[in-house]
Amino acid sequence: MIQKSLGLIIVYYLSLTQISLNAQQYLPSRVHENVRETPYPQEYHQPYLNPAPLLVPQKMKQSDFLQFTLSKEKDFSGNTTLLSKPVPWCMFNPHQILSSGTWYWRFRSISKSGEKMPWSPVYSFTITDDIPRFVTPSFELLRKRIAEKQSRLYCFLEDSLAMARQRMYSHPEYNRMITSGREGLSADYGTDTLVSRHVSAMVVHCEKLHTAYTLLQRDVYADKMVQLIRWLLPSPITDRQIGNDFYAGDLAYLLACSYETCYERFTTGERFRIEQLMIRIINYYRSHFFCEMENHIFNNHLWQFTFRRLLQTSLVLYDKYPEAREFFEYGYELWTCRAPATGFNRNGIWINGTCYFSANAVSLYYIPSLFSYLSGTDFFQHPWYREAGKAMVYSWPPHSQSVGFGDGHEQMNDKPLIIRSAFADFLAREKGDPYAAWYTSIDKRYEQDDEMRLYRMVRSEVKKGAAEIPDDEPKARWFRDSGDMIANSSMKDYKDNLCLSFHSNPFGSGSHTHADQNAFNLHFRGVPVYGSTGYYMSFADAHNLLSYRHTRAHNTLLVDGVGQPFTTRAYGNIVRSLSGEHISYALGDASNAYCGISEYPMWIRNFADQHLEQSAENGFGETSLTLYRRHIFLLHPDKVLIYDEMEARKPVRWDWLLHSPTKFSIDERASSLVTRNEEKQFTAVAQLFSRQECKLTQTNRFVILPEEKKAVRGEVLANQWHLTASFVPSKQNRILTIIQIQPDGKQTAKVIRDGNRFQCDDWTIEVELDTKKAASLYILNNTSRAVFSYGKSSLQIDGKSYKPAEKNGSLLFDKVDGKWQLQEMTDRAPQLTGSNE
Repeated sequence: MIQKSLGLIIVYYLSLTQISLNAQQYLPSRVHENVRETPYPQEYHQPYLNPAPLLVPQKMKQSDFLQFTLSKEKDFSGNTTLLSKPVPWCMFNPHQILSSGTWYWRFRSISKSGEKMPWSPVYSFTITDDIPRFVTPSFELLRKRIAEKQSRLYCFLEDSLAMARQRMYSHPEYNRMITSGREGLSADYGTDTLVSRHVSAMVVHCEKLHTAYTLLQRDVYADKMVQLIRWLLPSPITDRQIGNDFYAGDLAYLLACSYETCYERFTTGERFRIEQLMIRIINYYRSHFFCEMENHIFNNHLWQFTFRRLLQTSLVLYDKYPEAREFFEYGYELWTCRAPATGFNRNGIWINGTCYFSANAVSLYYIPSLFSYLSGTDFFQHPWYREAGKAMVYSWPPHSQSVGFGDGHEQMNDKPLIIRSAFADFLAREKGDPYAAWYTSIDKRYEQDDEMRLYRMVRSEVKKGAAEIPDDEPKARWFRDSGDMIANSSMKDYKDNLCLSFHSNPFGSGSHTHADQNAFNLHFRGVPVYGSTGYYMSFADAHNLLSYRHTRAHNTLLVDGVGQPFTTRAYGNIVRSLSGEHISYALGDASNAYCGISEYPMWIRNFADQHLEQSAENGFGETSLTLYRRHIFLLHPDKVLIYDEMEARKPVRWDWLLHSPTKFSIDERASSLVTRNEEKQFTAVAQLFSRQECKLTQTNRFVILPEEKKAVRGEVLANQWHLTASFVPSKQNRILTIIQIQPDGKQTAKVIRDGNRFQCDDWTIEVELDTKKAASLYILNNTSRAVFSYGKSSLQIDGKSYKPAEKNGSLLFDKVDGKWQLQEMTDRAPQLTGSNE
């Protein structure tokens, strides 16, 4: 059996080492730059997709336009050479598959008068056959399709409208649509002296009225849309209001949707005033989009709503104003280049906070639907969309709190859940995604959603598959690009599922992500056993900065009380992950995460606004940490094992953190921590083992309390329990943690220790805790014979001797897809998009 598996091992190991040589020693200053400083791609970049976009930092654009050239010939001769037209932005999409081999590119600035500046240095990158392919057509193909369309905003639904109108009376959402339409009809701003204050409420009314009118074709709904605009037009709209990106997006769509839908109902003068207001918004945001959006790793608000709203506005005005045509072309190129999730994420996970996926969901459905229709190319074939159904189910399982990370991780209010359900329904209908179909068969909150109701009532469910997770669903998934590994005891048995979520994010922290590299969450029966703590009621109040976003709020590590700063420099990386039926494993490296303070103006300003410093007293600053690697396992079905390796240049206090919604019962002598969940009826026991002495303390107080007056979403601001295992100062430390979770009626097993050997139920664990010796870990299930090994030069597998190909590699012998396999893995280096320094 072993020899039969060995051929697979060698192929797998060699393919990994090609991209991971010396990965443990290679720690660039960051994986992704917050604002691009480095032209991309270059020889040290491994492209995420074929074709790769060409990106130029805004500061390297020296005049009005950039022109790009790309070729397989270093002198840019031959028939492979592409030369772009001069464009006012900093990106170029080849719009064709690039053949394997080395490609060369450069750029130059050109003025409006035609003055051409010198070409940049020549950059090169390599395309290999293993890079996922996703190619979109050039914008020229869209121009003709746009010109043909009178009704453009929802042109991708037109072919199904006639049939939808015939069957809508029996549609399960018909009555909800009528109710929502009546809510729109009830809007009254006739006596308001400053209607422009109510744009965000008006756009909600407009959405409901537009859906009802499109399906029912009754004048009462369209006339009300016109009335809303007539109330609005006399009201002054200031530059300050337009400077609010959410307001500007709402206003733009309110005008665009009413203008297109009710065009003949407005007077010539009214149409002109609407057009001028829409163009005013587009022109204002050109300077905020062009060259900046393609070069910023994640500009929250603009991607969530504003980009979609302005794209829709420019589409409506496409044939009337050159500014609109240019903006729509920019939008197409930007989406191709940097969407759907930074452009450097193929996993389906939303790296900017699991909860904040909901703020982007409508854009994630609408924009590719529009571009697919106009281009004739399926934009949902992008790798991110292929994985999105799985990622949704794993990161926020049905009838569970989110197991993910980032702002809003603790929220259970309906809004994020409704829109997640709506997007899952969309994936199930359009792509036949089995995970999304299963998700929506359990949770039908999508029927309460107004924003995507028009789509659901028009498009049939013909592709919606059986509501079952595939039978061969693995116990764990590694979402490599986003730095997540999520393992489940049984996804199908979601009511009694034990879910381990581990996070080490190459994007670092900031935006809606947290300073939580190498943190884990553990959920059972849909609630946290151990999880991130605090409450998200403000993006950057004192509670958020010190008790929510800060490293101390997560199940990871502090060094002398100092955590990770809010910057892309403070990144982590899951460098290995292996999984079978009995053992799921990941290795996270957060050695670069404890790197000082945030240098970003936004965070500097946020701290100043709260009269706080990024000081050691507040948990920020330089540390002497040089190594923090966390090996984490779900030993199926009910045990978690963690092996931490830490090193520093000088002796430091290692603060190992664990957070629970319920109080810990602490046995100091045994380093045992017991928590009890009365509502869900289970008990968790965690035991820590190390050669270093530690002191266990807990508190139910936050460093900064959340403010009750900000709890406007109905939050219950319960105290949470924060445990710290403080290890005496040392240059090196290793910690083994064994966690067991049992429902009522079952006893947790006794852990029997004999030196470096531990016995727990069927599991034998051998671990090296002596920092003077090389780190190693060996795990054996005595019943199934599944084996994990790290740092062993030789071992026994299924009664036979085996010598690992790499001593410091990780080895797993386990059943995968019904067959016993032997897998080995060394570190996987981070996939850079910035500088290699």
